[in-house]
Amino acid sequence: MTERIAELAADYDRSAAFPAESLRIAHEAGLLTATIGERYGGRGAGVREIARILHTLGQADPSVALIAAMTLNTHARQAADPHWPEELYARLAKESFERPVLINHARVEPELGSPARGGLPATRAVRTADGWAVSGTKRFVTGAEGLDWFLVWASTDEPEPRVGTFLVAGDSPGIEVTDRWDQLGLRASGSHDVTFRDVRVPYGHVIGIGPHGPAAEQDNRAGAALHLPLAALYLGVARAAQTYFHTFAHTRVPANLGHPVARTERFRRTAGEIEVLLGAAEQLVFDGAAKLDGGDSSYTPEQALGARVLADRHGVRAVELAVRLLGNPGLARGKPLERHFRDIQCAPVHAPQEDVSLLAIGTKALNP
Repeated sequence: MTERIAELAADYDRSAAFPAESLRIAHEAGLLTATIGERYGGRGAGVREIARILHTLGQADPSVALIAAMTLNTHARQAADPHWPEELYARLAKESFERPVLINHARVEPELGSPARGGLPATRAVRTADGWAVSGTKRFVTGAEGLDWFLVWASTDEPEPRVGTFLVAGDSPGIEVTDRWDQLGLRASGSHDVTFRDVRVPYGHVIGIGPHGPAAEQDNRAGAALHLPLAALYLGVARAAQTYFHTFAHTRVPANLGHPVARTERFRRTAGEIEVLLGAAEQLVFDGAAKLDGGDSSYTPEQALGARVLADRHGVRAVELAVRLLGNPGLARGKPLERHFRDIQCAPVHAPQEDVSLLAIGTKALNP
């Protein structure tokens, strides 16, 4: 499964097309439904298994992994704390076993930026006779073209605005991709800007609606169940880069050496540094995930944030070392390492970004 997805990755990267075939393959392997709760017929995969799935998919195609991550996280949250309308989610879960059903939040906005930094969304939900009409623009909506459900964070137009997540069906009239994702890395993730124009949402298809305030914004400390798997995803990218580095080292035989460069001290030392960086990061991430699954109360949200900060740093550094040692072959278009180098640059971009994470960690350290 992963070999086939890896084979498709280069073409999807070049075209920036939605990776429908790769997602179909992942779905047939049961990866997109792994976190659906047992009460809905799933196996209720925990944080460690999610991290393993994303680590594996990240090695094959991180764009596919990121799209999958958003769907897996939605199901995992529902399994841990049911909050969707029961009938709607039961129908969604049943359909998810039959075909790839993709779900993602739409939260970031052009003016506001990421909710991880606070603020009231400009996207508005206006009351109608039988529900709501949602209007606004969201940025960086991963998988936008293939989403079956947009979870749109919006505020109401009431005198005292409330905020909530409006469950918008992907085939609803009034949804338009208004600015296409054209980034250095994860080019096939389809993280486009999406505009909603008077998109109708039934009255009951809203979750978590209430007064605006800290509880309504993104809780940067409480997201360990997503932070650690995301870190694992990008460590998968770094492992793929390491694999190419090893292959190059064993097959490159300069005429003046007469043997593979893998036998030189320079390559062996760099290979050792890369392994130390990735091995330590994976231990932090997967051990933390296991503690979360085991309900270890001593494992804090700050530890999860710290694990992700270090994992991102280590992953970026490991790929950088490989590229630097290979020189021009490491940056050659059409070779996997160049693509891995571009993709790993996306690791520190996800909210909460490093400065926000370090602020939370430092605040906790100074005020235990």
